Amino acid sequence: MTDRVPSLRQAYAPHFRVGAAVNAATVHTHAHLLEGHFSSITPENEMKWERIHPAEDTYSFSAADQIVLFARDHGMFVRGHTLVWHNQTPGWVFRDALGQSAPAKLVERRLEAHIAEVVGHYRGDVGCWDVVNEAVIDQGDGWLRPSPWRQALGDDYIEKAFRVAHQADPDALLFYNDYNETKPFKRDRILRLLEHLLDRGVPIHGVGLQMHVSLDDPPIEEIEEAIERYQALGLRLHVTELDVSVYPWVHEPDRPQAPARPYDDELAERLAVRYEALFALFLKHRDAIDNVTLWGVADDSTWRDDFPVKGRKDWPLLFDIHHRPKEALWRVMRLART
Repeated sequence: MTDRVPSLRQAYAPHFRVGAAVNAATVHTHAHLLEGHFSSITPENEMKWERIHPAEDTYSFSAADQIVLFARDHGMFVRGHTLVWHNQTPGWVFRDALGQSAPAKLVERRLEAHIAEVVGHYRGDVGCWDVVNEAVIDQGDGWLRPSPWRQALGDDYIEKAFRVAHQADPDALLFYNDYNETKPFKRDRILRLLEHLLDRGVPIHGVGLQMHVSLDDPPIEEIEEAIERYQALGLRLHVTELDVSVYPWVHEPDRPQAPARPYDDELAERLAVRYEALFALFLKHRDAIDNVTLWGVADDSTWRDDFPVKGRKDWPLLFDIHHRPKEALWRVMRLART
């Protein structure tokens, strides 16, 4: 950050934390932006099972430790991401010594050991955890995703994960995190899961709204309705993975995604308008929203360059590929002062 660019972190301090997802590289290459503009960070991959627990008797904390140390040195809140997910979990978790499907008791023991070790390792340093990620089915019949976790342990694996995490660090806030969280068909399933966990007395404190959106979808009205429905459960809300793709999302598998296009003044303005509308909504509901995290720091390092089209350059964040503020940043900053 230069003296000419006001601090996003300071502007939003009275309202909620503004965070960024980082990795082992960007915590160094983007340190100047992180130090000046963000009050929380989330490791993109360094705390996921395949990275931090690659083999049954092997834990690899070094990369995640560097991120946590950076946060500690700069007074930043850390969101732990993520303990239980159907992706990026090594196959050994679900296999026995003979390479066959492991019995439920073995998988359960591994789940408990992993959560206890990882959460315990960061006790006092990680303020909240995305305990379970993306467990709800997207469409069709049913409720929960037929993941390896569910196949091995049934529906109760979610409750088990939260209870073990709470035991490992009673002071950490525990979240359920998901995408398409504003779409009515998915939102209602997520609400069903949350209500079930609350009815069971499960120690869940909040819901993570990933908020991977595009310039026009979903509409602000749909997002607000979802926020209000989640808030009505008495849970805290974190926007956990915010970015705004400049390309429309094509849902039909037989239709091609939009081709790459240059980032020009038209896109810059549309992106600014979209970010302004989103942050205006977050500010409106700041009594329920404690944290808004961007999924990345600047446009030179974003997963959107490879999803859903590998190699298609996207510009979804508030800082450009040269780490300069975009018009979207100025709009968001202006909102914080009104």
